[in-house]
Amino acid sequence: MTTPGRPPFVATSVRDVAISLYGAPGDVRVEGVVDLAIVGAGPAGLAAAVYGASEGLTTVVLEAEAIGGQAGTSSMIRNYLGFPRGISGMRLAQRARNQALRFGTQFYTGWDVASLETRPDGAHVLSTGGGSVQASTVVVATGVAYRKLGIHTIEDLVGFGVYYGSAMSAAREMEGADVVVVGGGNSAGQAAIHLARFAASVTILVRRPALAETMSQYLIGEIEYNARITVQPCSEIADGGGDGRLEWLDIRDTTTGAVTRRGADGLFLLLGAEPNCDWLPPEVARDRRGFVLTGRDIPTERWAGELPPANLATTVNGVFAVGDIRANSMKRVAAATGEGASVVPLVHAYLAPG
Repeated sequence: MTTPGRPPFVATSVRDVAISLYGAPGDVRVEGVVDLAIVGAGPAGLAAAVYGASEGLTTVVLEAEAIGGQAGTSSMIRNYLGFPRGISGMRLAQRARNQALRFGTQFYTGWDVASLETRPDGAHVLSTGGGSVQASTVVVATGVAYRKLGIHTIEDLVGFGVYYGSAMSAAREMEGADVVVVGGGNSAGQAAIHLARFAASVTILVRRPALAETMSQYLIGEIEYNARITVQPCSEIADGGGDGRLEWLDIRDTTTGAVTRRGADGLFLLLGAEPNCDWLPPEVARDRRGFVLTGRDIPTERWAGELPPANLATTVNGVFAVGDIRANSMKRVAAATGEGASVVPLVHAYLAPG
């Protein structure tokens, strides 16, 4: 769909979509030291914003891309408490954002946080390309970034039949098409079910022998019931290409090594994710995969005393971590929102005098 007088827009990232909708990010202008700065506006960050601002904390949210994080790209979340018919990730995120705005939260989108520094007086400074925020406490809720496939011929077609994430906006473009979804997690299952509303066929490629180890049973049941969806186990992408957009894929059998070519009009990659926290200083302890350590997961030699830090506290005073970025978190929307709400009492306790 195009707007009269406006050239067609091809998005290659969530950030591109955010800038198209909201314009280029404005400068970050925050006066003084705020009580709470939240980095990331996925479910965990949004929950922290709602509960923090509603309890009187001056609250600022910094989000590099679009509100909602990875959950925001989910076409339909069917197991979220209170929505028996399901709700799209973006709709849930927009509702939470509006709720936080009503309580006075300031949102700044489109800026990556480049660094976190702690001043001698205990205040934390978050620096971005558009300005900085000074805060008494920081909640890290940056989540994770999609893992890349790493095949150059396919990476060159991102936005032209190849998409990372469920790409709700691209689903209607797949009307009558043959589509491949790569991934065995819940996000891949949700994407396949949504795409099957439009596509002629949807094939789910998984490296494992079956979906049961990585996907919720309710999704497996829906996939088995849907005649348009096929699961192809023990398979991976070997190559792909086309003239200006995706036309074919080479699929490798992981057990035999045999490669077969098939036609494909769309490829949706949901390959798991990696922590998005390179901007954090080394003082914030992380596990071997880069996820932020909190509470009892922090090694005893990093404790400030005989007791472990609070549940969601990191190794830097006044800095907390919630949601997918946190080591050993559940990686579910409901769990992330719960952690976002649970961190606010810890912030209050840290800010309390004495």
